[in-house]
This record gives sequence, C-alpha cells and structure tokens, in this order.
Amino acid sequence: MSLPLNIAEKLKQMLDKVEIPSSKLKHAVITGLIEDGVIQVRNIGKSQRMYYVNKPESLTAYIANHFGISSLENYIEYQKNDTGTRNESVLISSDSKLKQVRTFKGFLVNCYQPIDALLSEKSFIINPLEGTYTFIYDYEHFKVPASVTIVGIENPENFKEIQKQKSLFNNISPLFVSRYPQNKDLVKWLGGIPNKYLHFGDFDFEGVNIYLNEYKKHLNEKASFFIPDHIESLLKTNGNRELYNRQLERRPDEKQITEKEIIKLIALIDKYKKGLEQEIFINN
Repeated sequence: MSLPLNIAEKLKQMLDKVEIPSSKLKHAVITGLIEDGVIQVRNIGKSQRMYYVNKPESLTAYIANHFGISSLENYIEYQKNDTGTRNESVLISSDSKLKQVRTFKGFLVNCYQPIDALLSEKSFIINPLEGTYTFIYDYEHFKVPASVTIVGIENPENFKEIQKQKSLFNNISPLFVSRYPQNKDLVKWLGGIPNKYLHFGDFDFEGVNIYLNEYKKHLNEKASFFIPDHIESLLKTNGNRELYNRQLERRPDEKQITEKEIIKLIALIDKYKKGLEQEIFINN
C-alpha cells in the first residue's frame, strides 16, 4: 500500500500536535495506524471524532517501517515536484517507483537532407541513416534554424517514407516530426521556437480535428495545414466514402474556423463525400 499525498500532509500536521477531524482522514492507512495504537481517537459528542498523535516518534517510526519514508516533509515536497527523478525517490524512501516519473520524454525527428541544429548550445547535424530516426529527449534545449519549417506528420508510415514524398515540400526546408508517441512535449517545443509549423495529416474530418485541437489552438498563426494543389482530383479519384460516413459525427464546425483553406477543404470533402488518407502520397 502506498501513502497518498493528502494523507501524508495530514500526518505531517499531526506530528506537530494538530488534531484532525476523522472525516478528513478516511483511508486504510489511517485505519492501520489506529489499530496499531499510533493514532489516538477523541470523541466529541455523539458523532464527531478527532484524531491525534500522542507520541510523534511512534508515527515517524511507523512511516519509516511500513513505507520506507524517512522524512514526511521531504516526501511531501517530492510528490509535489513534477521534475522529481527515481534517483531522488530512492533517497527519500526505499522505493524507486514512489510516484510515476516520466523517464522517457521527447519526440522523433526525420529529414532527407542534413539540418544543422543546436542541443544545449552544442552544434550537431540531424541526418538519420536510412532505417533510423533521431529521437530528441532534451527538447527544451533543442533548436534548429528559424528558416526550417517543422512538418508534423500524423501517420507513422508517412514519417518513415519521407524520401518518397520529397516533391511535396520542394519550396521549404523541412524537418519532419512524428505525432507518435503522443504526448505534449512536441507542442511545448513548437510553442517555444520561432519556426513555422506545417501539419501534414489525413484529408478527412478527423485529420482536420487533430490539426485544430492538438496544434492550431496552441500555435495560432504559426501553424498551417498542408493541402496540395491537386487535392480535389485526389479526393474525387482516390477518396474513401466509408471514411467520410464513419466520421460524419465528428465533422468540424466551420463557424469556429478562421482559416479559409480549411473551410475549402471541408467543402470539398462534403462535395465528394469522401475522405483521403495521407498514405496516398507514398504510393503516388
């Protein structure tokens, strides 16, 4: 059994000889402390009870023996600290999994031409060998030239096969980033750099929603949606009607959209009643 933060905070108060109403200490940990005589009970009237600790040293010993926590104060501080590491948790208690810690953060990048970058002010070149990607862990200190356009790719297959889609991005210097693994790290990084963001996703209602809800609302004018010039002929010839029907309930509301190109795309999807997945560009 673990020690919840709110219970730890109440126990810390009790170490300082503060009485706590029983209504605020309903937990199996407290039941055990009462049964073992570490916490005392004082009745007030017929229904109200107050919990207190006669011997603070007994509570300290109990917490150490049962939870491996040598200091409630340090434990509470650690639980409230979002940047705590497993190494720190071992110093505070005997459990390296004291709380869930993100030891795997960041995002994948890919490119088909070398791109100069900075990581913690040190220069390096992004140029993955075929069959590999580059994973950026310390993204808070990762920078690329402002002239580079960050292209977010929705589907893993397209991210893998960027060489086959070079002709789509002849007019920009792209660095491709993957939406997977899905987390907030990518958007945090995009929000802190001056580079433009171009979203390359599916040409259907779900693809538009992903762009609007995951990127546009955070990046505002810095973000745009990639729409090829021949999108109408692609929808007409290669679009999928079943995809359109399946996503009708998630159709975006044009009244909430300010980008004219997105409104035009939605109109074309409605016109042909088809959606188009971005994998079409790998085969064509």
